[in-house]
Amino acid sequence: MASHRKPRTSVLASPTGRRTAAGLTTAALASVTLLSQSADAAPRAPKPTVEEVKQKVDDLYHQAEVATQKYNAAKERADGQRHTVDSLLDASAKRAEKMNESRRLLGTFASAQYRTGGMNPTAQLMLAKDPQQFVDRNHLMERLTGRQKQAVTDYQDQQAAATKQRAEATRSLERLQASQASLKESKRSVQDKLAEARQLLSRLTAQEKARLAELERQKEAAAKRRAAEEARKQQERERQRQQDGGGSTGGSTGGGSTGGSTGDSATSKGAKALAFARAQIGKPYVWGATGPTSYDCSGLTQAAWKAAGVDLPRTTWDQVKVGQRVATKDLQPGDLVFFYDDISHVGMYLGDGKMVHAPKPGASVREESIYYMPIYGSVRPG
Repeated sequence: MASHRKPRTSVLASPTGRRTAAGLTTAALASVTLLSQSADAAPRAPKPTVEEVKQKVDDLYHQAEVATQKYNAAKERADGQRHTVDSLLDASAKRAEKMNESRRLLGTFASAQYRTGGMNPTAQLMLAKDPQQFVDRNHLMERLTGRQKQAVTDYQDQQAAATKQRAEATRSLERLQASQASLKESKRSVQDKLAEARQLLSRLTAQEKARLAELERQKEAAAKRRAAEEARKQQERERQRQQDGGGSTGGSTGGGSTGGSTGDSATSKGAKALAFARAQIGKPYVWGATGPTSYDCSGLTQAAWKAAGVDLPRTTWDQVKVGQRVATKDLQPGDLVFFYDDISHVGMYLGDGKMVHAPKPGASVREESIYYMPIYGSVRPG
């Protein structure tokens, strides 16, 4: 039997359907094209120039040096507080032993009197839940012998002192924990800055690294020229003073020779400190290091002046407060020269506008012009 149903017509087969499909396809292609063009049109960050990389790396090293000084300060606090805690714990142990001696003496009195009959006041004191309330009863204290009273007083004194020491130890431990947290944060900050600097440098091509080295040489050469010019001016001033009848100013100044002048200055503490610093030339910079195999900037100056018999604080921020402030033109060998507005770097003056210092990670202790970095100020320890 023949079917009377109409055959189904495909939408795509109809002219209208074909037009609809074509429209959808065109719209989809247009969308893909627009997205592709939009992606291509998105601005790409230009690759930094070698000069920009150098500036960024220098900034990171500077920030790392600031973080290093924070680390040094936190470590110094932590070391001091750890020493305090150890001392308090030792004192508490000794105090506990004294308490035990006093307790044993009271026990001896109680046992002796118990054997002679009756519960005497000493025994009652030992067995009381609150010895202080017992002692406060004057009529019972009066029944104790003089030696027994002294034993009770000693025990109470030892107990009070032990309580006080425990409280001090607790506070010191809390301060130590805070310093250790600060130490950890400063350490992480230094490591992050140095890692970022290394990453920037690792992306440079061989040609870019050569260009970076050339920029560094140019900066060093400019600093040396300025040091030489300042030394020449200083020598001119020195000769003029002598011609005017002023005589020698005594000691080497900003333009003086590295050997200093004759007389006591040749054997001064500054000369001894400088001799130590120069003996460290070639040893690597390591942040937080104080020698003898590596140094950071303030670790080197601290060790050098210690060799001359002068104890300096650990950080640049504290070292700048020690000694006599001197002008750049009046520098003598051994003087400390500080750099940057945040006083994050220090070197030891050598003479002729040069210094000995531990520069930065990846470098070693070396001689360099004091004009390589912006000078903050100078001091003369001693």
